[in-house]
Amino acid sequence: MDVLVNIDAASMSPIGLFMQADWVVKFVMLGLLAASIWTWAIILTFLGRLRRVRRDTEAFVEEFERTEDIDAFHKKHVTGKSAVAHVFAAGVREWRRSTASTTIDRDGTRERLATSMGSAVAEEVDKLSDRLNVLATIGSVAPFVGLFGTVWGIMRSFTGIAQAQNTSLAVVAPGIAEALFATAIGLFAAIPAVIAYNRYSHRINQVEARLNRFADAFHATLSRQLEGVD
Repeated sequence: MDVLVNIDAASMSPIGLFMQADWVVKFVMLGLLAASIWTWAIILTFLGRLRRVRRDTEAFVEEFERTEDIDAFHKKHVTGKSAVAHVFAAGVREWRRSTASTTIDRDGTRERLATSMGSAVAEEVDKLSDRLNVLATIGSVAPFVGLFGTVWGIMRSFTGIAQAQNTSLAVVAPGIAEALFATAIGLFAAIPAVIAYNRYSHRINQVEARLNRFADAFHATLSRQLEGVD
């Protein structure tokens, strides 16, 4: 603990380096620390959300595959909040609108069903991807913000060296260390953000593919029913 809180002139502890830093570097460090906290909040939120979406989707699809009465199934899930339930509801709404008239355009109905459920899938994926762009932004910008803090800190250190006219390691090391610490914080924020962005993008693509497969299966079911409609 002493290493973390020691703030004397020669301290190389994180808190010591922060306390010794110029106000510009301190501002950079605080901003990067806030970005890191935000990153982990998004990571944990997405982790729970994606697990819930996958669980709800698989349970819904398994029940749908066992059902023989789509109307009864719809009544049971009409208030469903899951992504797959919204795709299903979009298909049912379009089916009812398209088959309400006495004359039914089968090809047009099929196209409208595909469009309606495709739009529902895209909407759910957009909702699921919300704030994912924040991870991409932090992952790409944080290292450069940290580098700015490093450059500023090194320039300040060189100015101090010139004023003191002393290039000994004891004089140079603290300033260089606090400057490089800004880059370290930038990487600490950026690395998890990049890893999480890539991983969650892949997971969201998997969810989108699963929703599209369900939409295709439901479209095929309605298409078969359409053959029997006069």
